Amino acid sequence: MSRTPDVDRPSLPSAEEAGGLRLVALDMDGTLLDADHRVHPSFWAVADELERRGVVLCAASGRQLATLEEMFGERAERMVLIAENGANVVHHGRPVSTSLVTRDAVVRAIEAVRALAADGEPVGTVLSGVRGAYVERHDDAFLDVVSRYYARLERVEDLLAVDDDALKVAVHHAQDVAERVHPALLPLAPEHTVVLSGTHWVDVMARDTDKGVALTRTQEALGVTRAQTAAFGDHLNDVEMLDASALSFAMAGAHPDVVAAARFVAPPHTENGVTRVLARLLELQA
Repeated sequence: MSRTPDVDRPSLPSAEEAGGLRLVALDMDGTLLDADHRVHPSFWAVADELERRGVVLCAASGRQLATLEEMFGERAERMVLIAENGANVVHHGRPVSTSLVTRDAVVRAIEAVRALAADGEPVGTVLSGVRGAYVERHDDAFLDVVSRYYARLERVEDLLAVDDDALKVAVHHAQDVAERVHPALLPLAPEHTVVLSGTHWVDVMARDTDKGVALTRTQEALGVTRAQTAAFGDHLNDVEMLDASALSFAMAGAHPDVVAAARFVAPPHTENGVTRVLARLLELQA
């Protein structure tokens, strides 16, 4: 249930709510990661304490599964990983759920972006599949951006010739994806999920695919309730995940709709907000 962003709200859950915590879901960019897209070193001690107390840590991101596994190293095997904005979910390395985009949607999305590129828009498409991610735009500027999110990335000449089941079609615009790209993909929305996942990204996924659905399936698999779940996010692809969590935090500076959807506001990601809030919930020393 959304709430207006300007009403008074508590800064933290009650001690009773915090004491029942069993699952923590974290968006990556703009949330856990700092301005350099890195995890602050102080987070790892908090992650260790969560694990010691039996609280499951969940990374929930538009990033590729292989990228999340690389970021969290050996710890990833003990985590829930919600990758591709909910299209690919694993726990202890085993699948929880997978959602595939239809071939028709893949073709329509790729052709729509190609038309924008022909009109001079600085756009590029990532076809994210089960085995890897694929790009047909090969310039260094685009590849530098994309490689941050896709550890398993292959350059191809024609995305429509790729033989892989599609989890997601992600489109990047160097300036403003909401104004320049999102409208071109909206014709897919009645039968597919089309979501703004950042200032420069819009994703096309299977219908009823989002981080909230993925988190709900995770809760069911773990026997965890909404009341026992905390979630942190900053952009529109996080709204459903916050709705699936009783202890929902928007990062300071988050999209207004995210702030409106959350019960609490955490310090900004540039000030290590996630770690600071979790340390307080766990009553750890600063």
